[in-house]
Amino acid sequence: MPTRAARAMAAVEEYLVRRGDGLLLLFVPPFDHTTLDPGYIKGYLPGVRENGGQYTHAAIWTVLAFAGLGDGDKAGELFAILNPINQTRTRAGVHRYKVEPYVTAADVYAAPPHVGRGGWTWYTGSAGWMYRVGVEWILGFRLRGNFLHLDPCIPRAWRSFEISFRYHSSRYEIAVENTRGVTRGVSAVSLDDQALAGASIALADDGTTHRVRVVLG
Repeated sequence: MPTRAARAMAAVEEYLVRRGDGLLLLFVPPFDHTTLDPGYIKGYLPGVRENGGQYTHAAIWTVLAFAGLGDGDKAGELFAILNPINQTRTRAGVHRYKVEPYVTAADVYAAPPHVGRGGWTWYTGSAGWMYRVGVEWILGFRLRGNFLHLDPCIPRAWRSFEISFRYHSSRYEIAVENTRGVTRGVSAVSLDDQALAGASIALADDGTTHRVRVVLG
């Protein structure tokens, strides 16, 4: 139900998005001052891994959920928070994060004195989901067999972006235009200057370069 989906994601933003620290938490508060026993996660220190830290796998699905609601602004903002390269843009950030900026971390600590410290790099399936959410849900590039479906959900400040895609012997140069400053909604698609009825393209392995134009709004 759309109303329940919106309510759920509003609660996520209110309680779990910690913009000041650049974190997207799994839950709050951690299990440390309670007699309740949720299982092994209570064995971690408060704010570490599944015990109330930023657990990247779940955080990435949060970005997917905002994109599913058509909120490209929040999807783009939270994706930028999760992008490890942004954690190390300054010397202070490097010393805070302490792990590789080119690898998705499975978790990021959320409690003093280690707020913002990354953990368990290389050892996480969330890297694959981060790639898919960025490509398929934000850029809206969804390859299904020999069909390409285009449904971007981007920040309204993005006025355009381009994708160069190789399909066997062919190349597809895709240009997405957002002059109206929307977050979602394809109004027109053309393939090699020919208008298409929808946003799905039948891909051809013909050794040529094809040009795709997508207009949002």
